[in-house]
Parts: sequence; C-alpha cells; structure tokens
Amino acid sequence: MRESSSTWVRNRNIVRHTPKTLGSVSQSVILGILVLVIGLIYVTQGTRATSYDYELSKVEEEIAELEARKEDLAVERARLTSIAALENNEVAAKMANGVVSGYAE
Repeated sequence: MRESSSTWVRNRNIVRHTPKTLGSVSQSVILGILVLVIGLIYVTQGTRATSYDYELSKVEEEIAELEARKEDLAVERARLTSIAALENNEVAAKMANGVVSGYAE
C-alpha cells in the first residue's frame, strides 16, 4: 500500500517554514542605534584625552615653578657661602668698613 501522492512522503515534513528577516525599518533603527553608540564612545574618548591634557599642563606648570624655586635657592646658597668665605678670609678681615661720604649731584 503505497501512496502515490508526492506530498505525503515518509519522514518528511509537509510544512514549509519561511525564514524570518528584519524589515527595512528595523534595520534602519538598529543601524541608527549603532551609529549613536559609536559616536558616544568617540566623544567619551576625546573628552578623556582632553582631561589628560589639562592634567599634564598642571604637572608641567608645577615642574616649572619648582625649577624656578630651585634656581632661586641655588643663588641664595651661593650668596650665603660667599659671605661665610669672606668672614673667614684674612684679606677681608683687614679691610676697613666702607662708609658713604656723599653722593654726586
């Protein structure tokens, strides 16, 4: 007893499933969301780089201030060292103290 109909074959489904696809509107919405997310990531990274630039500027300014202070301290040290050397010098000890006698007019 074989059936002669080709629609009723053993071990085969008779229902055909159509694959589900997204419509053009759904694809446009998803693409728009992806572009928005990538744009937000780009802006976030740019802002982060700018904040690092400001921090770097602050550190460089602090370094410049410390270097200027170091130079001032080096000058002060040299002045104090020269005063101490003059006090211990025999030639300087024998010199008379200078007094201003007058000013040129």
